[in-house]
Order: sequence, then structure tokens, then C-alpha cells
Amino acid sequence: MLNKKVTELLVDQVNKEFYSAYLYLSFANFYEEEGLDGFANWYRIQAMEERDHAIEFMEYIQDNGESVPLEAIAKPDAKLEDLIDPLKEAYEHEQYVTRLINGIYDEAYNVKDYRTMQFLDWFVMEQCEEEKTAGDLVKKFEMFGTDANNLYALNEELKTRTYTAPSKN
Repeated sequence: MLNKKVTELLVDQVNKEFYSAYLYLSFANFYEEEGLDGFANWYRIQAMEERDHAIEFMEYIQDNGESVPLEAIAKPDAKLEDLIDPLKEAYEHEQYVTRLINGIYDEAYNVKDYRTMQFLDWFVMEQCEEEKTAGDLVKKFEMFGTDANNLYALNEELKTRTYTAPSKN
């Protein structure tokens, strides 16, 4: 049985992960409207990954005998005006998610919930990768995004991303 506070944090994380998916879909929509189908593709796939993360949390909670009430997903409130805005917002959002995961880990540690800590280990490493990737996209855009030819090349690069279901192995 999970600790009550740990359970609350895990359930909240389910909803935060679904919000992340929703946020990234809004970024995909923004880029689609701007004619950058590669950027749109990248964020659609990112949304699928976030959805998968939510389901992983949900299944873990349920496997431990707890229920998972789903809350309404808030409307993304990111102000998207320039082409770099979604990239910067995503980087900040991934840092936020890292803080959330770390907070759950801290609480699990405090109550000696080693099973939850082990479950979260994968997410800790995943967040390291997510932050690096998001930061790298910002850097690439800052270097190349103002030149039409380079923006086209970056868009083509992002178009090649394909969906791969997460693996904890």
C-alpha cells in the first residue's frame, strides 16, 4: 500500500503529464499554422510520449491498489508569438516537470517507499534527457532559426522524428 501523500503526488503527476501532452499539442498546432510541419511533427510525438508517461504513472498507482481520479486538463496558457516561443516554453516546462518528479522522489524517500523510488528512477533519467533535448532545440533555433535555409533544414530534421513507445528496460 502506498503512503497517502505519495499517492496524492503520483495522482497529481498523472494529470500533469496529460497537461504536458495537451501543451505540446498546442505547440504542434502553432507550428502547423506557421507552415513548419517538422516542428509540428516533433511536438505531436512529444505529446504522445507525455500521454504514455501519464499512463505509466496511472498503472503504477493502480498496481499498488490505489484509484486514479482524473481531473480536467487546463487549457495551455503559453503565449506563442515568435517561432522560438514554443521551444523556450517547452524547455521551461521540462524543468518544471523535473522539479515535480524530484518532489515525489523526495517524499517517497522520506517515508522509505523504496518501490516508488525505484519506479521513479526511470523518470529521473528520462527528465535528464527531456531537458537536454529541449535545451538543444532552443540552442539550434538560436543559431540557425533566423536564416530561412537553416530553418528549412532544421524543420526537415525534426520531420524525421518517429514515435517510439517508452521502454523502461
